[in-house]
Amino acid sequence: MRKRFLPRLEELSDEEPLINLTPLIDVVFVVLITFMLIAPTLDIDPVDLAQSGKVERKDFQTGSISIAVHADNSIWYQGTKVNLVQLETLLKQEKKRNPNVIPQVFHDKQAHFGTYQSLKTVLESIGFAQMDVILKPGS
Repeated sequence: MRKRFLPRLEELSDEEPLINLTPLIDVVFVVLITFMLIAPTLDIDPVDLAQSGKVERKDFQTGSISIAVHADNSIWYQGTKVNLVQLETLLKQEKKRNPNVIPQVFHDKQAHFGTYQSLKTVLESIGFAQMDVILKPGS
């Protein structure tokens, strides 16, 4: 009759581990690299975050300065079409009347960035330290 012996501790340590983690690690790295390559190409609209409720929505000021830039790059001040020179004059008067007001800029997505930059330069030259850029969903 043969006796069965349990394997020694030294013999167990020479064997490979029971679970091979290499394929799992390879898959995780492939997924990570895929996300790193795809993430810069995603077009994430910040308005979607505001609609989902994750970003606290700030109530718009009443009686504030409203400046709209339409898709044809026309500038509208309080509902009246103006050019940059007229806008500068009107904004200087408004700044004297109410120095703490923050202008609200409604800039259309189709309008040129140069129009926004010109508007921003005019606001800074008058002395407005900040402005609210308000984005509309779907525009």
